[in-house]
Amino acid sequence: MGGPVRVSLVLILLPPSEGKHASVRGRALDLDRMSLPRLNDHRRLLLEELTTLCSGDVGKAAAVLGLGSTQHEEVVRNAGLFEAPTAPAAKVYTGVLYAALDHHTLTGPALRRVNRWVGVQSALFGMVRLTDRVPAYRLSADVTLPGAGRVSASWRAQMGPALEEAAGSGLVVDLRSSAYAAFWKPDRRTATLRVLHEVDGRRTVVSHFNKATKGRIVRGLAQEGADARTPRRLLDNLRDLGWHAEPRDAGAIDVVVSEL
Repeated sequence: MGGPVRVSLVLILLPPSEGKHASVRGRALDLDRMSLPRLNDHRRLLLEELTTLCSGDVGKAAAVLGLGSTQHEEVVRNAGLFEAPTAPAAKVYTGVLYAALDHHTLTGPALRRVNRWVGVQSALFGMVRLTDRVPAYRLSADVTLPGAGRVSASWRAQMGPALEEAAGSGLVVDLRSSAYAAFWKPDRRTATLRVLHEVDGRRTVVSHFNKATKGRIVRGLAQEGADARTPRRLLDNLRDLGWHAEPRDAGAIDVVVSEL
């Protein structure tokens, strides 16, 4: 058996989860301790916009955020984001993808890889690492804030230099949903994955399969220390991990699943 594989895969982009786990204890938000500090000015701008909006008329704020009458507690929580307890993003983001990733059970080299590789695209924070401490918040990419405008558009001008720096010289593996893919369109080596559910020879895109499969793929790549220097190598890595993976076009890969 040879020595350790040299790792070249450096940035896996994930979407956030809509639902988030609110910590009951933990220090308050400190932007200066977060990764990608060049995003802090815009993070602070959006935090101020969001907390100001949510400190006013709750019904109006809920309408701006696309929330229903039974979700007003989300508005109240947003109003206190500067003082709210924080937790590592890996604990705050919930849902199918993050359940499949199962971050808290990773240890040793696999844990170090996933913490180093993964970036979560966030409507409020731009991009966070899984170890960045954040509060539970409610803000979607398609929301238009009164002063900052449409969130996705406001981030588009900020993302490029920060994410190019985060990616370094390696491959970007883009697993984001379309709303968050609009934050940054990499002008570099990029691999995108589409998950297809196959039943009786017919293939469709199903959200649950898509999210769960992407979470498991990220976990598997971290556990195996995959050396995905190019989309072609990533395709080979996926096949080595037992996935039915097919090239679609330049940098695009289809992963076909029949069951969870």
